Formats: sequence, C-alpha cells, structure tokens
Amino acid sequence: MKAAVYTKYGPPEVLRIEDVEKPVPKDDEVLIEIHAATVNRTDTGFRSAQYFVSRFFSGLPKPKKIVAGSEFAGKIVQVGSTVTEFKVGDKVFGFEDVRSGAHAEYMTNAASGAIAKMPEGFSYQETAPAGEGATYALSGIRAAGVKKGQKVLVYGASGAIGSAAVQILVAHGAKVTAVCGTKNVKLVKSLGADKVIDYQTEDFTQLDDKFDFILDAVGKSSYGVCKKLLAPKGKYCSTELGPYGQNPLLAIWFAITGSRKVIFPIPKIGKEQIEYIRQLMESGAYKPVVDRTYPLDEIVEASKYVESGQKTGNVVIKIT
Repeated sequence: MKAAVYTKYGPPEVLRIEDVEKPVPKDDEVLIEIHAATVNRTDTGFRSAQYFVSRFFSGLPKPKKIVAGSEFAGKIVQVGSTVTEFKVGDKVFGFEDVRSGAHAEYMTNAASGAIAKMPEGFSYQETAPAGEGATYALSGIRAAGVKKGQKVLVYGASGAIGSAAVQILVAHGAKVTAVCGTKNVKLVKSLGADKVIDYQTEDFTQLDDKFDFILDAVGKSSYGVCKKLLAPKGKYCSTELGPYGQNPLLAIWFAITGSRKVIFPIPKIGKEQIEYIRQLMESGAYKPVVDRTYPLDEIVEASKYVESGQKTGNVVIKIT
C-alpha cells in the first residue's frame, strides 16, 4: 500500500511516499481503508520533534512508527475476532495521536480507541478533521468547567483548535469573544462568536470585559499578557508550553496555591470524546473548518503550509 513515511526527525522534507506492507488487524482491532486524513500540529510536532519530550512517546533516536498521520476517516474492511461494536462496511473517523498511521491507504486501530462511526450527512473529507482540534479544545473547556452564560475569550479563533473551541463553547451556552486576523473575521462570526476582535487592527488586551476563561488556542500569548482580563475566579489555558515552558509550571504553582489561575490539562483522547464530537456534528453544533485539500503525494507541501502558520482551520489529505 502507499503511505507517507519518515525514518528520522526533521523538516517536512523527511517525509516520502513509499509502498509499505498493508497492516493486519489484531483480535481487538479494525482495518480501515483510509479515504481522508489531515496534517495537523500533532503530526508536525511528532515529525519535527521540536519539543524533545515528544520523543519519549514516538522514539528517542528515531521514530518507532514510520507512517505519519493522526486524524482519519474511512471504511472498515476487516474486523478482529473479538470486535463487536463495528462491522465491515462501517464508515468511521477518529484520532490516533501516538500510534499514528493515517497517511496511508490502510491503517489499523483499536476498536476500543478514539474511533466512532461517522456522523450522518458528512463526507470523508469533511469528517477527517473533526478529531484533533475539537479534542484539544474540549479538553481545555472541560478542565475550566465552563458553564452556560460565562464569558470566554478564544485567542487564535481561526485555527483548528480555535475554530472548534468557538463552536463547542457556543454549544455550551457561553458568551464567546474571539480573536483572529482580518481575513478570518467573517468566518469566525459565522461560527457563532458573540464578538470578534481583529488583532491586526485592535489590541484585545485593552478590552474592558473580564473573562471566566481565556483559551489561547495558538500559544502566541501568555498568562502575563492576559491576566488583567481574567475575572476574579477566571482561568487561563494555552495549547502550548509558553515562553521558557512556563505554562505547565504556572499551572503547578497555581494548583499548589489553590487559585487555579492557570491550567494546563493533558488532553484526554478516547472513544467518549470522539462520540461526543460526533453528536455535536449531527446536531449541527460543530463542523470542522477546512482550508485546503491536498493529495497524499503532496504531503510535503501540505506540511509546509501547516507549519507556515497561515492556515485557517484544517488541512485535509485526500487518500482515496
């Protein structure tokens, strides 16, 4: 089968298209014919190993799993002997951040893992990007305990995580202020945000509002910059480590002091989260934003575009 592989860490150019052996599912796994995948921050992070800590999951000297890709949508073509929740022909989607393997014509996945039947009315290419951004957004929202009517600010609202966060927060009944660039203001308004701030023309830190939760979905702000915008019991969360790796350290400090001003939750990635995302999609509350679609043969170009920091929402890879 054809797959995008990498045998060493580095820039997008370490990726190459090769013929590799088709995987065989174990008793508790399913074999999926992949129709669409994505290139996302998880993929580029593991491939580049920019944060050395990622190597403790993917392999210290070199990658243990050479086939890239974490988000997928496809059709089950074989089930293991103990699998009961899926059958051949089921259309499924999911997010596999450690084992990877989605940038290929076929991949195996544990039936008990972060995989679910596709939502009705969505194509493979529309569904493939539903996992990563929404999972990370949901993790922060749940950790902050966001309640209906609370004020939330999403910084970086046009990315994969940010655009998912806006929609999930709206579904939670939160009052959302979103920050994005000029070209994406109209898009982010269409996602349901109550107020949209164009950071290229307005300094969001000068807002008079106080927020119960601030989510930096792109890791380009900091607690120090945002703390004056927090309500007395407000919480700040970033999807990145922050300057000098401060965000997890601040989270530990504020947990010790009991104020919980900064949280840095480890994302929970499992069936419950994917099933919840499917329900949001079927209810009309969430639809992944797609920027560009590339064929698998152009995986290097797709990866370069993702790393350029210019993408809006998600970048999809069409497999079959």
